[in-house]
Parts: sequence; C-alpha cells; structure tokens
Amino acid sequence: MDSNQIAFVEDDDDLRAANCQTLELAGFNVQPFPNAMLALRFLTPDFPGVVVTDVRMPHIDGLELFRRLREMDSDLPVILITGHGDIDMAVEAIHKGAYDFIAKPYPADRLVQSIMRALEKRRLVMENRELRLAVENTNESLPLIGQTPVMQNLRKTLRHVAGADVDVLIAGETGTGKEVVAGLLHEWSRRKQGNFVALNCGALPETVIESELFGHEAGAFTGAQKKRVGRIEHSSGGTLFLDEIESMPLSTQVKLLRVLESREITPLGTNEHRPVDLRVVAAAKVDLGSADQRVNFREDLFYRLNVVTVSIPPLRERRDDIMLLFTHFLHRASARFKTDVPEITAAQRSYLMQHDWPGNVRELVHFAERAALGLDGIETTKSDIESDGSSLPQAMERYEARLIQQALAANGGDVRSTIQALGIPRKTFYDKLQRHGIDRSDYVSGK
Repeated sequence: MDSNQIAFVEDDDDLRAANCQTLELAGFNVQPFPNAMLALRFLTPDFPGVVVTDVRMPHIDGLELFRRLREMDSDLPVILITGHGDIDMAVEAIHKGAYDFIAKPYPADRLVQSIMRALEKRRLVMENRELRLAVENTNESLPLIGQTPVMQNLRKTLRHVAGADVDVLIAGETGTGKEVVAGLLHEWSRRKQGNFVALNCGALPETVIESELFGHEAGAFTGAQKKRVGRIEHSSGGTLFLDEIESMPLSTQVKLLRVLESREITPLGTNEHRPVDLRVVAAAKVDLGSADQRVNFREDLFYRLNVVTVSIPPLRERRDDIMLLFTHFLHRASARFKTDVPEITAAQRSYLMQHDWPGNVRELVHFAERAALGLDGIETTKSDIESDGSSLPQAMERYEARLIQQALAANGGDVRSTIQALGIPRKTFYDKLQRHGIDRSDYVSGK
C-alpha cells in the first residue's frame, strides 16, 4: 500500500495543477480532485495518505468535506487551505480535529512540511490498525505468535513431533517460551487427555526433588506422614515437563535415567516397581550438547533425552514478529488492568525494534504491561535528538515536539496542566501545537 498518497481538492484548475506539480516534485503521489464530491467517492477509511483541501469551493466546501471525512474516519489527517477571511473558521476546524490550516499565499515548503508530518501520523495510525486486526485474527489457541519463517517452521515441527510420542529436549534462552512449547507438544499429542505435569528442577533443593519426582510411602523418611504420588507417576499417560533440567542433582539424574530406560518407578520407602506410560519433555537454558556447557549433566542422560531437539529462537532473531507480539500482549494487559488500549507511539516502536530483548518474550510481556499502565519509562535520549543528516534546528524541533507530547500524555491532554508543566504561555503552547502538527485531542484521557 502506497503510504505517500495525497488527495488534493481544489476547484481552481490552475491552482490545482500548480500545487499537484509541486507535490509530485517533492516525491508525493498526488490524486487531484476538482470538487469535494469526487473526492468523497474516492476516499475510504483505509486511505493511507493525507487530504489537502481548499475551504472555498462550490456545492460542498472544504469545511463540509472535512466534517464528512471525520465521520468516515476521525484519524484521517485533513489540511485546510484558507484565504485570509477564512482563518477564524479554520481555527475552529482545528479545534474540531483538522490536522492543520495554511493561509494563502503560502510558500511551497510550508505545505510540504505539514504533509510530511501528517503522513507520519497517518502511517502510525494505519500500522496500529493493521496490528490490531492481526491480533484479532490470531488464533488464541496458538501461543507461539509470529509470522516469520522461523516461527512457521517451529509450529510445523512441533505438530509433527507431537504425534510421534518421543521424548523431546527443548533448547532456548530464558523467556523464549519453553513451557509454552512443552504445553503445545502435550495438547497436539494423543496424550492431551492425560495430565501435563511441570517441574522446575532449579527451584527445588536436592532433599526435596527426589520425593517430588518419584513419590514416597508414608514413613519413608522423617516428616513423610502420608503417601505421596510423585510427578512422574502423576504424569503417566500424559506429559512430564522438566524445566531447567541442567540444574538437576547428579544423584537424581541417575535415578531419572533408570526410569527413562525401564519406564517404571520405585517410590521412596518401597521396593514395589510401578510401570508408567511416560513421555518426558525437558528444557535447558544451556546447550547440553556442548561438553563445556553441560558441566555436571550426565552425558548418557543427555543422549537418552535427546531423541528430538526443538530449538526456540530468541526474540532478537525474529524481529519482524515483535510488533505483532507486543500488540497482542498490550491488548491482553489492557483487558487485565481494565484500561483503554493505548496507541503504539513512534518512540515505543523505535524502542521495540532496536532493543535486544535479553529476557525475550517474558521481558516483552512485562514491557507491554507497563505500557498498558502508561509506565513504560521511555524517555527522550541522546539518540532521539542526534542529527541524522538534518540540521541542529530540525533536531531541536523534533526534541521540542517530543517534550510537548510527553507533557500532554502525562496530563491527559489537559491544557492548563500541560502549559504549567512546560512553563510556557497558552498562546505559545497553541502555536507550537500547530507548528509541530500535534493534535491535543489524541492525549485526552478516556479518548
């Protein structure tokens, strides 16, 4: 979709031709219209560009065109071209949501700059809409959200492996979703009617983990007042998920290896052997195939578990999925906190795509929760105001606009509180809103 489109509405043939030529030379894709009726037939809510219209036109004037377009799509930027006598009306239109007004005569650069800012705002609006639609179309039973080839291949592999009923070793960094993958292997297998039993081997002391895994009889040891069914036996017919298996004590590894080979357990305090219909899905934060990283993990247990290995890519290796994931988690967090779903800002988008996400999806979930509460902590940094080929005044303009936007957001769009926070006069505040193309209504609480 061409996001550089301009709908230019002007009934004067010469003015329309001259302005369209100027905008085309500036790199815009211009669609000219001699009247508002033709423009209304062309424009739709998914129009990705900006509307520029003269105010004084026969039949349907620019203000009426703006009103109708706002009814169709309140986020569509409309720039009004006005004569001197129309300025009061144009200011009123600004208060009602028009993006900008430009008084005749005007330098071409004034129109081009306003359009560029409006297009950037429109781009963000359309991207947010596309992300919301993608989230709505996401199958909620499919937690591994992502459309990158690596994630499509991962889902395909999981479906294939799930039906094979073999033990699986999951490799992935912290926060990549290893338990989610284990859960899917269970749900997509013939074992889904059985129990999915999870145990974090790194969270239990050595004195407890064997009892948890293998169970015990009453009186098997001090404090064992009654019989306990272990996690392995409880998972019989289902799936046993052992997370952080690299943390399992060596003595327990020996016993687990025996269970994997015999498919039977002997609870503490008894000599009775009980058969189990066992499938183990194990996960590790380190590469167990590497002797250097395996350290205290038995090589024979590694090979016994490593019938099939599934690797989950870190978030930094599938950046094209980040926006979709963040939008999904943002909607989920907003529903949880009973808040309106906030629009994703340019600053957030930049952070999301540039951050390395060492905590992977888990870190992204927490960031989305903070964003839903307005506490994501994104502030203007040096990189935000560094010149990327632009002049110092241009860089400072961007910085000033960011400060105003942050003040508006912090004060819910309230003018009095915002100008007090910024320390500027009311007239200066409104002048800066116009110059930067900032719509105060975007920040009004409850909008």
